Amino acid sequence: MFRRRRPLMRAAVAGGGAYVAGKRVARRSAAQGQQENEQDERLATLEERALAWHEQGALTDDEFATAKARLLGG
Repeated sequence: MFRRRRPLMRAAVAGGGAYVAGKRVARRSAAQGQQENEQDERLATLEERALAWHEQGALTDDEFATAKARLLGG
């Protein structure tokens, strides 16, 4: 009787381990996606501020282009 239970138990343990590993990967993926969204929001806010300063005349065309390139990583 024990011979039949061990393969089933091994399969259950392996399946449980895979389940836990999958959940861990999903959690990390979700956290990384959230960080990327927050970074995108911050970038959009900074770009809007630079545009507002440009429209108000606080930034020249060259300064605005430089600020925009810096924000976009170029």
